[in-house]
Amino acid sequence: MLRRMGLSWLLGWMPQLAQGTEEDIVSWQYIQPLPAKIGPFQGDVRLKVLKDKLADMHPVDLADILEEMDPEQRVEIFQELPTEQASDTLEEIEPSTQRDLVAAMETTRVAQLIDEMTTGQAADVLSVLSAPEAAAILKLLNPENAHKIRAIMEKQEEHILNFATREFLAFPPNMTVERAQDEYRRAARGKNVVMYLYIVDEDLRLLGVLDIKELLQADDKAHLDDVMVRNVISLNPDSTLKEAAQLFDRYDFRALPIVDSNDRIVGVVTYRDVMQLKHHFVE
Repeated sequence: MLRRMGLSWLLGWMPQLAQGTEEDIVSWQYIQPLPAKIGPFQGDVRLKVLKDKLADMHPVDLADILEEMDPEQRVEIFQELPTEQASDTLEEIEPSTQRDLVAAMETTRVAQLIDEMTTGQAADVLSVLSAPEAAAILKLLNPENAHKIRAIMEKQEEHILNFATREFLAFPPNMTVERAQDEYRRAARGKNVVMYLYIVDEDLRLLGVLDIKELLQADDKAHLDDVMVRNVISLNPDSTLKEAAQLFDRYDFRALPIVDSNDRIVGVVTYRDVMQLKHHFVE
């Protein structure tokens, strides 16, 4: 029946469904008949990918759906996505589909999406392209970021800073927990690392770290330096990608700060950008 309905690709998921594994299954709320008069989507039962539903979908689920669509429909849906969601989704799509999508877009648009990514994820996506395609996109990026991305793609991972982001949360030690909770939503907007608060002095010297879960559970009247972890596991600017991977393996952190010789925080590297890249720059 699924084949007659044009949903034969769902058959591969049926064994998982029988075992009760829900995390890899796209919700049925996104599958239903569509009106007959919506251009290329005419037909029987199709995925419900109207604009009002796209915003609700997790990038991983959206990536799964796009991979199963024919190329023309895939491009049409992908072009409807806002920049941030499109960038997050492109990271999750498998390499051959990434190549197809990039080939169908203007280079300036691809550069916009790459700009939204961390340098590690950007290198991962650009690695599926031909050298001329990647070079054309890199020319449109911020020179500093482009240099880091090239270094990663060439496996010059001597410096972990190539993988780091400066978009992290930094709060002063004398701020109360209550105020930090109030400020969190505004401060987290546009940041790449939002699961930890890095407690710093006026010179950005790293004093401690606080998990967002601990922040939410702490006494409202306490100060951040009362509840933060002072013994911070960190990297230095000369740490290698391999050293970062070893720390992630040992401590199971979601991100690691990078501090210089004066204990100033100069960046943060995420677990994902070290351990989950498709092209595994860690030897």
